[in-house]
Amino acid sequence: MQTNVLKAIFKNNQTVYSFSELLLLTKSTERGLRASLTYYISTNDLYHIRRGLYAKDINYNKLELATKILTPAYISFETVLRNAGIIFQHYSQIFVASYQAREIICDNQTYTFKSITSRILTDTLGVKILDNYSIATPERAFLDTAYLNKNYHFDNLEPLNWDQVYKILPIYGNNRSLQKRVEAYHDTLRKGL
Repeated sequence: MQTNVLKAIFKNNQTVYSFSELLLLTKSTERGLRASLTYYISTNDLYHIRRGLYAKDINYNKLELATKILTPAYISFETVLRNAGIIFQHYSQIFVASYQAREIICDNQTYTFKSITSRILTDTLGVKILDNYSIATPERAFLDTAYLNKNYHFDNLEPLNWDQVYKILPIYGNNRSLQKRVEAYHDTLRKGL
């Protein structure tokens, strides 16, 4: 049974596994899987990240972990905006859209979860699946941020595809306040301010 666990993990391209995923992958019993995991952690063949989450080794993908701590979830907000050049401020934490707001520190990495309503969170428009995790497009991250923050300062709105922004905007419901903010940001960009 124990080699079954390692085979299932190492033939898969994920770097982070939840207990439930391992249960499905290995077709083990809960008790048998717990015994196997305890053994492989003690022999350093597996890395125990935190309760219910395991990795092949310490070099796991932190973005993949971020979306498995709380589910459903996807990478968004400042993490995506910074990488797209929409904001210039560097943040060491990873920002995640989830069903609840929390800050969790794991392996010296801070994960900041921001709460988005379920209807928006589960809509996949503007969310891509990359390397076993979900991540917002810059347009979706911009809208998520504008949705939660009334006066957010974006440094550079030029990278945004505004057709995509307006295509994604309806998932936030009939939110007139958000629509006005988005139009104001777009007007500012067009006027070159």
